[in-house]
Amino acid sequence: MTLAGNQPEHSSLLETMLIMVRSKVLLLAVVVSNWHSVTYFLRPLWDTPPKPFNMITHYYAQNLSMQELCGLHGWTLKQTPRRVFDAVIFNNEIDLLEIRWRELDPYVTKFLLIESDGSFTGNSKPLFFRDARNKSDRFAFAQHKLGYSAVPKGRSPHPFDNESRQRGFMNLLIQQSGIQPGDLLIMSDTDEIPSGHTIDLLRSCDGPPPILHLQLQNFLYSFDFLVDTGSWRASVHVYGWNKQYGHHRWTDAMLATSGWHCSFCLRTARDIAFKMMSYSHADRVKRAEFLEERRIQGIVCRGGDLYGMLPEEYSYRELIHKMGDVPRSFSAIHLPAFLLRNAHRFKFLLPGNCIR
Repeated sequence: MTLAGNQPEHSSLLETMLIMVRSKVLLLAVVVSNWHSVTYFLRPLWDTPPKPFNMITHYYAQNLSMQELCGLHGWTLKQTPRRVFDAVIFNNEIDLLEIRWRELDPYVTKFLLIESDGSFTGNSKPLFFRDARNKSDRFAFAQHKLGYSAVPKGRSPHPFDNESRQRGFMNLLIQQSGIQPGDLLIMSDTDEIPSGHTIDLLRSCDGPPPILHLQLQNFLYSFDFLVDTGSWRASVHVYGWNKQYGHHRWTDAMLATSGWHCSFCLRTARDIAFKMMSYSHADRVKRAEFLEERRIQGIVCRGGDLYGMLPEEYSYRELIHKMGDVPRSFSAIHLPAFLLRNAHRFKFLLPGNCIR
């Protein structure tokens, strides 16, 4: 009688334990499948923000002489401007590359470009720049300044290894470019575009730090969606023989308001999908539908996140502030001049023109 009487109690306990196990397994599955979102949400608890930059006030106005501009910064005018070398590793941002080079052309001695027939993720890809150059004359203006190298794709399963390999090829191209100690070297991605007047200032003045990060306005999909002013990876260096090409933090000094960073500012939804699967964070593409062009188009028009992820912030105040879609800016002031002069060609980059 005692054993029989305990059977319902044991059965109930077993069911409770099974429910608990299933709940934990389900919770674990949810955490694993949404790992990036979970880590980003918990970042304020386990991570600390990087050391703040020492911001350098940036003075600029049209019709001020370079001597006046140097003086406003506490610098002096050089007798002869430094030579400037602009080095980028290229994926498929062909429109932004043209806008970048046109913006910098009056001040750059040599454009250095590396592209590969493989993405950082190891997938085969066309040589987009080579093909564009062969099919039209849109880059003919820069041909006499161009140092170009097409390199074979890396075979590592780790995207950051392949990225590092391409940066190694860039070091070789820089060494072969004719650059000399004392010249300026710009290190930034194609979509991190320094303003022309910023580079003119840094080449023309004695006094800027030998390594300087550039604060760029951070846009998403077009110049319609201003995210913040937190883009800092672009940098300018007074070249030395031991200089290695990189895309990381070099120093604490940063010059304010020095250009534009336009992420995923590509002409078609297909181009955006290609970049999503090409660069080092392709692991964020969790499901095939992430790459559907119709889905991408909708996200671009509302300023949403392609990966459905939370903002990568170090405080809950900033995380909550940046949650949701990026608001429209409705401003096309202080954008690259070549972009505005050719608005008919680059309409997709301007406010109110989100259709891809």
